[in-house]
Amino acid sequence: MKPWIPSAARAASLLVCALAVAPFPVRAQETDEDADRTAVLAVVQEFFDAMTAADSARTGAVMLRDGMNYGIRLEPEYFLASMSTADYMASLPGRESRIVERIWDPTVLLHGPLAVVWAPYDIHGDGEFLHCGVDAFTLLRTDAGWKIAGVAFTMEPTGCAPSPLGPVGDAGAP
Repeated sequence: MKPWIPSAARAASLLVCALAVAPFPVRAQETDEDADRTAVLAVVQEFFDAMTAADSARTGAVMLRDGMNYGIRLEPEYFLASMSTADYMASLPGRESRIVERIWDPTVLLHGPLAVVWAPYDIHGDGEFLHCGVDAFTLLRTDAGWKIAGVAFTMEPTGCAPSPLGPVGDAGAP
């Protein structure tokens, strides 16, 4: 005859047995999300590096050509400007000043093949401060990796807190 085991004890021992043999994919999932976050931020940084180099080929490697870019000036009066990614890339080689844009404290949101990067930024032309604001990048995972589908940003020429990255270095280097 089997000894009687109270139902709570029986349930606990079944739970322990189930947990002992159950796979735990949580760590792999965190690793995938960490890898996506790193890859998304690397694409955004390459966008900035390509902008600084005025290199449309590098820009084309990280952006979808049919994407759109929007700039919103908040003062002295509200103004919304838009430019297709193709037009943006075509404008880079003719740029006369060296542009350096820097972000910090990015928020990265991921959901499957969709990512959003939201971050404060400052931008300098030939080492001189131009404005600050917030960048919002939308990225899509493609067969070729993460690509920027669109960028929206505010342009705020005054009221900018000092960047935690410090001043832009000599000759406009970040």
